[in-house]
Order: sequence, then structure tokens, then C-alpha cells
Amino acid sequence: MTSDSARFGHRWLPILLVLPLMILILLFFYAPVIQAFYWSFFLEQPFGGGSQFVGFDNFSRVLADPEFWRATWRTLIFMVTASALAVVLPLVLAIAADRQIRLSPVARNVLVWPKGVAGASIGVVFAFIFNPFVGILAPLNNWFPGLWAPGLDGVDAFITLIVAHVWSGIPFNFVILLAGLRAVPHTLYQAAALDGAGPWRRIRDLQLPLIAPQLFLTLVLEFTESITSVFALIDTITKGGPGGATTLLVYKIYADGFRGYDLSGASTQTVMLMIFVVLLAGCQFAFLGRRINYER
Repeated sequence: MTSDSARFGHRWLPILLVLPLMILILLFFYAPVIQAFYWSFFLEQPFGGGSQFVGFDNFSRVLADPEFWRATWRTLIFMVTASALAVVLPLVLAIAADRQIRLSPVARNVLVWPKGVAGASIGVVFAFIFNPFVGILAPLNNWFPGLWAPGLDGVDAFITLIVAHVWSGIPFNFVILLAGLRAVPHTLYQAAALDGAGPWRRIRDLQLPLIAPQLFLTLVLEFTESITSVFALIDTITKGGPGGATTLLVYKIYADGFRGYDLSGASTQTVMLMIFVVLLAGCQFAFLGRRINYER
């Protein structure tokens, strides 16, 4: 097969094939982003009553809002906690599946299934599972009344969100990490065993360094995912409560924009959140990406 046979027959064919996806990206990503940047410098009326240029006044107003900083702090706590668990747990499962222990072939298929479930559906299911009256933790309230009350206790509600997010993040991270482990040559394991390295030593000195690119990828994606995709879980499980304990920044933007009709404030927070995500990804590549060895 020559290289000419891999070319498209018409110069416009590849553009036509990509055009539908590009239109969707333009309409549902770039257009809202541009609109958010525009509204962040204007005072927008909620029902199309006009706008007034205010410069950086929206940013000053948002930065002076204590609730914005509380939501940002909750977002940071959730990002670190949920992302760490959503990477460590799939890593443990991937190492177990790679070691060919009993039922590992079945686990490889079962652990991928949650990826096909929408975030809103996951939220509905976990709201029922962790219901204090009929959920799996309901017996705790029978023995110790009020011990588990996610509708009243902000810590319990926050834990519910973390568990739901970690469960939804297992499939993708598991596949990535397992693929990295399966790509490690088996001869390296044999050489390490001949040198007297035990299972834990092989994991620490052999497997983890060799799958560093996969670990880095999952960390970058998971940190970003934990900030943006948690909206569906919050909206279906806690609605930001109790008492705003689970109102993360992404949900506060929705509440301010679609409930409080503060379009300018919500757009300003959206811009700040996008800048934070870009800076976070840049710092990860700057401080961690350079230390990753992609050659084996």
C-alpha cells in the first residue's frame, strides 16, 4: 500500500467530515466563552434590557464577595480530595487486574461500565444509596440517630459528592492506568524477581516509574474534571446544600446566572474559573510534566 492510497480523493472531503464537529464546538464552547468574556466587562440586564460597560467593576464585585471565596475554598478541597481518590483507587484496581488474580478478567469489564452512565443519573442513584432513611447507611441512624444526615450535615453531603465523583471517575482512569501497566515488558518483572525484589518493591521501583506518563495524564484530566463535571452531581444530590456546604464554584455560577439573574457576575466567575483551570493545567505541565520520562 502506497502513501497515495491513504489520501482523500477530494481536497474538501476531510473538511466536510470534520465540519459538523467543528460547528458543534463553535456553538457550544467558543461562542459561550466569547460571550462570557464580553459580559464580564458589561452590566447586563437579565431580560435583554440593554447593557452598560463597567470595565473591571464586575471583577472587583466578585472578588469582594465572601461567598465567592467560600465556594472557591470548597472547590479546592473537593478538587484535591476527590482527584486524589479518583486516581489512587483506579491505580490499585489496575495493579490488581494486571497481576492476573482471580476474577481480574471479569473486573476489567465490570469496572468500565460506569463510564456509560450520565452524571445526572449517577447523582440520582447515589442520592438514593446514601439516603439516611432507605439507603445503605440507614442502619447507622437506627443504632445512632442522626449519625448520617446528608440533608442536614454539610460534611455528610460533601462526602456523598466525593464518593459519587470517585465512582464515576474509576472507569476512564482504570483503563488508562491498566493500559500503561500492560505495556510494561514482562521481562522486567522477571529480572526484578531474580534480583530478589518483592511485590511491593516491584510496584514502587518498577511499575510506578514506568507508568508515570499515564499517571500524569490521569492527574491532569482528573483535576480539571473534578472542577467542571461535578455540577451534575451537585444538582441531583444536594442542590448546593445544606446551607451552601456543597455549593462549589461551578454550581454557584449556575445559581447566580439562572436563579439570581446576575448574568454579569456569573460570566465574570466563569472567566475566572477558566483562567484558574488553564493556570492549573499549565502549572502541572511546568512542574510535573518536565519530570516525566516518556522513554522506556
